[in-house]
Amino acid sequence: SGHPWRRGAEAHTSTFRKVICMSDTITLAAETRDRVGKGASRALRRDGRVPAVIYGQNKEPTSIHLEEKALMKALMTGHFMNSVIMVSGERTLPKDVTFHPVTDRPVHVDFLRIGEHTEVTVAVPVVFTDEDDAPGIKRGNGVLNITRHEIELIVDAADIPSEITISLKGKEIGDSIHISDVELPKGAKPAIDDRDFAIATIVPPTVPTVEDEALEAEVAEAQAAEAAAEDEPVVEPNDDDNDDDKITTQKN
Repeated sequence: SGHPWRRGAEAHTSTFRKVICMSDTITLAAETRDRVGKGASRALRRDGRVPAVIYGQNKEPTSIHLEEKALMKALMTGHFMNSVIMVSGERTLPKDVTFHPVTDRPVHVDFLRIGEHTEVTVAVPVVFTDEDDAPGIKRGNGVLNITRHEIELIVDAADIPSEITISLKGKEIGDSIHISDVELPKGAKPAIDDRDFAIATIVPPTVPTVEDEALEAEVAEAQAAEAAAEDEPVVEPNDDDNDDDKITTQKN
């Protein structure tokens, strides 16, 4: 989809339209960590802070902590991992975010120091558009089978795209989209350069098999039996005084 104000910025190839939106630079305030270790990290998290480290460029790693709310806001942009992040005046690229296995809250971040025009490898999300203009999907009921939701690109740090948008206009069942079909941003190249890898294929609609139909019938039969059981009257012990342990149906 991309930013509304960038939708008109179209470039054409013989096959696909692409829309390139450059990732914005995100600034995060940070403070230096005086203490490291599990105990210190837990204390920081209780105070709404997230431990992090900045490394790279043959410099000593710097231990820092960030405000969790500000970090969450940056993560919610959807392109945090392929954005340049200014942290404590240093230009960085996020390399790893660790999340709590239960709460999904961020518990640690690794940042890589980079120069303004450092060549970096980033995973850029792929967005497909114009499904309604793809005959294989619209008329043929084909299914878009996406094999790569992201493309790893080697790019200049100043020109990292937030996404690669690929149009499906005119695509038929059986058509595949390969990396060679997509015009990448100027100066960018695929990290995988030894093969023309597929990004997506339009495949025929799934036809139910005999096994599928048998399973559906079995499920329907089980549901019908369950519904019938729920409608049966409740049977309880008789409460008469003849001590014959007779069982009768209690009317509701």
